[in-house]
Amino acid sequence: MKRLMANLGLWLIAAGFLTQILAQQSWALDVPATVRDPETAVATGMQMEQERHWNDAIDHYKSALKKWPDNANLIYGLRRSQYQFSIERRYDDVSFRESLKTLPLDNGLQLFSSVHQMIQTHYVEPLDTTSIVAHGTESLWLALGNEKFLENNLFGADPARLKSLKKELRTKYWNKQVRGEYEATNLIREICQLSMDRVGLDPGPVCMEYVFGACNCLDDYSNVMTPGRLRDLFNNIDGQFVGVGIVMEADLGKGMKLRQVLPDSPAQEGGLKSGDLLVGIDQHDCRVMTTDEAANLVTGQPGSEVVLTVERPGVGKVAAKCTRREVTVRSIPLAKMVDTANGIGYIQLTGFQKTTVLELDMALNKLKQQGMESLILDVRQNPGGLLTTAVDLLDRFIADGVLVSTRGREQNQNQTHTAHAPGTWNLPIVLLIDENSASASEIVAGAFRDHHRAKIVGRKSFGKWSVQSIYDNDLGYGCGIRMTTAKFYSPNGETLGKIGVKPDIEIPAEQAAPHIIGEVDPVADADVRTAVEQLKKVEYTKR
Repeated sequence: MKRLMANLGLWLIAAGFLTQILAQQSWALDVPATVRDPETAVATGMQMEQERHWNDAIDHYKSALKKWPDNANLIYGLRRSQYQFSIERRYDDVSFRESLKTLPLDNGLQLFSSVHQMIQTHYVEPLDTTSIVAHGTESLWLALGNEKFLENNLFGADPARLKSLKKELRTKYWNKQVRGEYEATNLIREICQLSMDRVGLDPGPVCMEYVFGACNCLDDYSNVMTPGRLRDLFNNIDGQFVGVGIVMEADLGKGMKLRQVLPDSPAQEGGLKSGDLLVGIDQHDCRVMTTDEAANLVTGQPGSEVVLTVERPGVGKVAAKCTRREVTVRSIPLAKMVDTANGIGYIQLTGFQKTTVLELDMALNKLKQQGMESLILDVRQNPGGLLTTAVDLLDRFIADGVLVSTRGREQNQNQTHTAHAPGTWNLPIVLLIDENSASASEIVAGAFRDHHRAKIVGRKSFGKWSVQSIYDNDLGYGCGIRMTTAKFYSPNGETLGKIGVKPDIEIPAEQAAPHIIGEVDPVADADVRTAVEQLKKVEYTKR
């Protein structure tokens, strides 16, 4: 089965929580003023890598590359950190350890062949087999120095033998020319035998580095998905999962920072708040855990209980007993009038999922009954979702013309989506965007801009203008692959990957209030305040 997504990889809904996939898309801060040259930046990044602080290293390298974009050592440091983070995430994933790592040699090679065929057939740009295999070899080489990989596969292995195997991979197999799938599988088979002979490494883990490493030569939005990750993704699309309803991010040594507590979730009902620092899960101290390790403890069966202990500024430790249950993730957690006197409505849109258009129609009709004459549509921090949902949303506000087009290698990826006049809402709109508005959010921003349909307020958007397809029945063993299969273009024919949409009115980030799901402060939030001021102007009220 193939499903088209305008965004993938930004948000993962796991069985007990929501978490941002920082390895694939973290938004780097400016490089610290103390880092005055690229050599210092490289040294700082390598120190983070030695301490296995992969998220910190990724953020650091991205920050440094904003200042020194062509520095080869920074570029490779970022790539190395991303790959190491991916290896650790795989080994934190129970479904990977139980279903994939243990595959016999022939099954592992079959899975690699399926991934190779999918890349060759569907990826947006053509790639040769040598590049695909070479990235697998690099992934295995890095894995042989990764503590989690070694703990799971080679505990107690002789360091000298490991070093010798890595050297042999470098000297004999690095970027080795291979022509086609047959030569590729024979090469991997040879490396499996070598790894067994040198250090006693089973073929399953070796094959998996080639299976998952194959996508390292693709873009940041393409990867093989374990059974667990695939299930999480479809929960995201459906907007439902079993858990407690928190968005968290590891701050190693301190705990899990709660980025969001979802409305009407067990966590909110238990008194947890955004900004809390999760330090304990039942009797386990989670301050030195990765996000995935903590997630495994938060995860559980519906109806089971978990005690989450948080530290809250100014209060101290607070314990909350939460009963895991099905949580519905609404893509519109808030729709309200923010200026009744002037008829200004506000809709907060956090994703583009299956239920979004129905939620939107209900929200618009509710606000209309409350006197709405103009609208603020807020897609800040919205990472995207289903392409078809973005099109259907735009069709509610644009009466005619092109909304978005897609172009890829395959003919079925070349499509143009147009508007239909019936059902169009003809009211003034201000669209709020920020640096984390990505993909499907940018489809909306691009169409509004090109059609002069809305004033855009906030900060430049993320710059992800590609479409991913999810192939979930093509690999076997319960896993799937998501791949960039097309780029999308605004009505005027622009694609703004790594560029983003510029707002008509730019507001400094420090003036925007913290983005909290289900809440808005039209006074404290400069973005919303500016939007209200725009909609109160004569040219809007007379429309």
